Amino acid sequence: MGFDKQTIRDISVDNKTILVRTDYNVPINSSGAISDDLRIRASLPTLKYLLKHNCKIIIISHLGRPDGKPNPKYTLLPVAKRLGELLGIKIDFISDCVGDKITNAVKKLKPGQILMLENVRFYPGETANDINFARAIADSTGARYFVQDGFGVVHRAHATTSAITHFIPSVAGFLLEKEVIALSEAINSEKHPLVAVLGGAKVSDKISVIEKLVKSADKILIGGAMANTFLNYRGINLGSTKIEPNEEKTLDKIYKLAIDRVGIDNIDEFIMLPIDVAVATNPSAFRRRSVPLQSINTDEIVFDIGDATAYKFCKEIDGAKTIIWNGTMGLAENPTFSYGSSVLAKFITNIPGAVSIIGGGDTADFILKWCKHNNGKFHHISTGGGASLDLIAGRKLPGIEALLALKK
Repeated sequence: MGFDKQTIRDISVDNKTILVRTDYNVPINSSGAISDDLRIRASLPTLKYLLKHNCKIIIISHLGRPDGKPNPKYTLLPVAKRLGELLGIKIDFISDCVGDKITNAVKKLKPGQILMLENVRFYPGETANDINFARAIADSTGARYFVQDGFGVVHRAHATTSAITHFIPSVAGFLLEKEVIALSEAINSEKHPLVAVLGGAKVSDKISVIEKLVKSADKILIGGAMANTFLNYRGINLGSTKIEPNEEKTLDKIYKLAIDRVGIDNIDEFIMLPIDVAVATNPSAFRRRSVPLQSINTDEIVFDIGDATAYKFCKEIDGAKTIIWNGTMGLAENPTFSYGSSVLAKFITNIPGAVSIIGGGDTADFILKWCKHNNGKFHHISTGGGASLDLIAGRKLPGIEALLALKK
């Protein structure tokens, strides 16, 4: 499956001033250090291409949720420093996004240099998709082209994903193109069996994704806190585990779609739920107890899939040609409850010839750490959380729709 928008390959960028929207919403620890630079590294192919073509590059991005006003906690300065280290060049940084200060800084830029502007979410106009804020960025930078390379934000209609495209010819960067192709090919794959592994917290966050996968997957494995909602729906008592409220109608709809496709006799082999779970009395526990569903005590909480479920899920994944995984199998930030996710990760990376797609967000964070310590490798680890979910669900993404169409 191709990509139907123009990219930086389709335009003449030589010696041009280029405005690039990246997604540098990276985790920064209490000492101010970046703890995971995946999103910065993912933007390098686009930036290196533009540098090779002697462009003047202006980068805009966001970090965190500063609620439309400046907040030192969310400055992009540490990101600029890390980007400079990765590229081996000095990145100029300016603590503003619009105005004469920006215009003057751009004029001083030389071909092959990069200027990073401050967090666009320091302005209320960003999340409001304010046309005037977008115009001010375009006017201040004087950019000839706008390059959207922040896959993690294209599901949002914001000033630097949507409104900005009214003022500057807009195309995609290499990361955006890569993400769309990888996720689209996976969900529409002709390589079957296609197995979907879904976890995370809420059914409500992934209803559209589940509905899509019910129509296209050969098997859906449910873990994480989401599985608790399914198990509760199926009449299982889960002790003191919190259950997502008011989801009965949602699950009615999911099961109806699934039964229409595979028949009621095959439903439990199509949407597979845990057969045992790992429990404890608090999320900080150092010990886990793997128990059958019928043996959960009233004071216990489910924090991971159980040992037998991990084994069963691996058995079901064995032989898959395409695997889409979104959502961890348990409270993976606590190593005690990362067992289920770790077992699946190890198994999936050892399936010969399988295309494995990790759908961003917390799953990507976990998988990256796991791969680092276990030398594992997945076919594609998405940089987008909500964007990857929306793309898998088949929704239109505002930040992509706004780009110039590929010429036929």
